[in-house]
Amino acid sequence: MTSPTRKPTIADLLAAGGRRLHSFEFMPPRSEEDVYRLWSATDALAPLDPDFISVTYGANGSRRDRTLRCSQHMVSTGLRTVGHLTAVDQGVADLERMVADYADSGIDHILAIRGDMPGGATEPWVARADGLPNATELVKLVRRVHPEACIGVGAFPDTHPAGSPDLDARILVDKYEAGASFAITQLFFVADHWSRLVERVRALGCPIPIIPGIMPITSYGQICRFTELAGTVVPDEVVARVDQVKDDKAAVRRVGIEMAAELCCQLLDAGAPGLHYFTLNRSRATTELHAMVTRLRPGLWG
Repeated sequence: MTSPTRKPTIADLLAAGGRRLHSFEFMPPRSEEDVYRLWSATDALAPLDPDFISVTYGANGSRRDRTLRCSQHMVSTGLRTVGHLTAVDQGVADLERMVADYADSGIDHILAIRGDMPGGATEPWVARADGLPNATELVKLVRRVHPEACIGVGAFPDTHPAGSPDLDARILVDKYEAGASFAITQLFFVADHWSRLVERVRALGCPIPIIPGIMPITSYGQICRFTELAGTVVPDEVVARVDQVKDDKAAVRRVGIEMAAELCCQLLDAGAPGLHYFTLNRSRATTELHAMVTRLRPGLWG
């Protein structure tokens, strides 16, 4: 049970059950001017009462200082905030300092992910000589430096470019055994891929909750970028639906949100413990998607 003076952690919320969680992920601003876009997006999404929000490091571990500043601001608003941490281009001392900064800022949730090289998920991983080799070791570091932290990790419904379905499941179990309490998946488009990942992990005796990560397609160009940067395979049927309307930007956006809502409903029906929306620091598509899912599956958010 949680102390009456302590705000429930994400792990507490997931263990309690009874309702599904929903959360939003933002990117650190590229410039000081972009800070205002981020604040505008968070202000617009806050009324949706997210269970937690987070700010990434960027695709390859860049803009760390802005990540910390943005996370500190979000904590000050009272929102449950998850600080991101990646092992990309950081030594152990750098990582320990960042975890300590999070702890000093009152951030008691950390998403510990290995991260990708600058070329994206398909570029072979190379650890720094003074760094860490993988996310499992990163979880151990967080647990050592910030013992009270509730730690999340990444998961891959679509097989990681450097792995296999069974290896992905085994690594996720390793991260759980190292101290992780929940997982958030990489972007994906097929609900069965999430279900199969869960089945493989459960077959290994691991109960870690796995929250699907969702991002609607809002432009035709996103399809190529998903594959190049994240290693995410966009199914032919998804490409075909977007391709039918590719010359109409508004239609592409509408179809993309509709497909994302269909995916969300399939995942919720399959027992997903919540939905984590990748917002790209824009509120409108996320707001429309969440509203559509809420209409299609009322009562889930409790």
